[in-house]
Amino acid sequence: MTIHTDAQDILDRLKAAQRRPLGDPRFKDLASLGKSTFGQSANPTSGLTFYDLELGAKFLYPVLTPLRNMIPRVSGKGGIQAAWRAVTAINTTGLRFGVSSANRGGVLAVATQDLAAAYKGIGVETSVDFEAQYAGQEFDDVRAIGAKTGLEALMLGEEAMILGGNGSLALGTTPTPVLSASTTGGSLVAQSWSVVCAAMTLDGLMNGSIEAGVQGAITRMNADGTSDTFGGGLARVSENATVDTTGTTGSIAATVSPVPGAVGYAWFWGAAGSEVLGAITTINSHVITADAAGLQSAASLGTNDNSVNSLAFDGLIYQAMRPGSGAYTMTMPTGVAGAGTPLSADGSGGIVEIDLVLKSMWDRYRLSPDTMWVSSQEASNISRKVLLGSQNAAQRFVFEAAQDMVGGGIMVRTYLNRYSMQGGSAVDVKVHPNMPAGTILFTTKMLPYPLAGVGNVIQIRTRQEYYQIEWPLRTRKYEYGVYADEVLQNYFPPSMAVITNIGNG
Repeated sequence: MTIHTDAQDILDRLKAAQRRPLGDPRFKDLASLGKSTFGQSANPTSGLTFYDLELGAKFLYPVLTPLRNMIPRVSGKGGIQAAWRAVTAINTTGLRFGVSSANRGGVLAVATQDLAAAYKGIGVETSVDFEAQYAGQEFDDVRAIGAKTGLEALMLGEEAMILGGNGSLALGTTPTPVLSASTTGGSLVAQSWSVVCAAMTLDGLMNGSIEAGVQGAITRMNADGTSDTFGGGLARVSENATVDTTGTTGSIAATVSPVPGAVGYAWFWGAAGSEVLGAITTINSHVITADAAGLQSAASLGTNDNSVNSLAFDGLIYQAMRPGSGAYTMTMPTGVAGAGTPLSADGSGGIVEIDLVLKSMWDRYRLSPDTMWVSSQEASNISRKVLLGSQNAAQRFVFEAAQDMVGGGIMVRTYLNRYSMQGGSAVDVKVHPNMPAGTILFTTKMLPYPLAGVGNVIQIRTRQEYYQIEWPLRTRKYEYGVYADEVLQNYFPPSMAVITNIGNG
């Protein structure tokens, strides 16, 4: 018998046996034989089941720091502040330059300015306990991850400070709201309503929410047991204003006078003395249509102005908006409550307010900014207005389709500045992850002044660059600190401009 026939005979016998029921009486009562001895577990972490986990943690969070990445960093030389002097104007008296025979000319008058920016330390702490390190063996280096996330968190915080840190511009007391009641538009019941408002800096706006509330004075406990107290970016709350509603479908239009330096407003309403947070807006008005959904009371914020963070340096927005900076600032009119005043298309592919800013910068300083920093809201609004405003203008848009595919959507990436020596220059339009809706910031990388002595218009001056400390053990936990010591220098604040209080539309 060959090996082939032996194998075939075995297979035939197995098939015949499988077709016959078990006849052995020892098995006739074993119903469990119809079940698997081992089956796939329904839970990925129980049973004899392999846990298919890929090695290495995946870092699925954004680290978007466009300003930090593009602004040059230079080394400081000690001291407590960066200080410099600038000649800001020549011939301030309008001197005429003709001279008579054999006589000398008139004496030139110039304007100078002493400028300074104090260094500020920035830092963050992370820690890894021994058990976390043990548990991560053969999977990931938890201590390295702790240091990495600390550095990235510091960079993100630094980016927000570069854009909108406020170490000097106090917002003061928020103006008292002006109220107007309506019998329609909402679900307010008939009663007397009290409304309170608080203006907000970028820091306050970024860290505030209806659910968690807004931050007045902050006392932070530090890793070494010390504490720091500083402002959370909120102006002193306004006096309350009251108005009566009737019926059951009432609403209230609330406005305040725009606050210089504010990029947001927190609104509280309810019975007098019991107002709670109900809305956060990026314009100076709100329409109240229902009971406030938040839990934070206006009374809990106290009576102090907490808009300045004494531990922060001034960012670009507040260097431009502080009094005497020379930067052009525009605050959009209040407009319709709850809607504000949007940017205006000029009907020929431009935007009225942006052109006013560009013209003013040229007329006053012969400057042409190169970048507009916007929020996603303003990026959409600018694109829509440029496209719709060009429908009747002498312009042509060319759309190309390849391989039978057509892409939709229009995004304005640059804006034509008509006011420059070149007869027209492109201003980049860039969306910044921390730019609040309703605000646009214009910046300039280079000054068009010969021999200005300014290599970088804007720079980070570091007294100490990024460094990390692994602190001595005091518990069974590895502790790390990541720090830097720096200040944001802007040699010529008039190279910037800001538009605020822009309505959505």
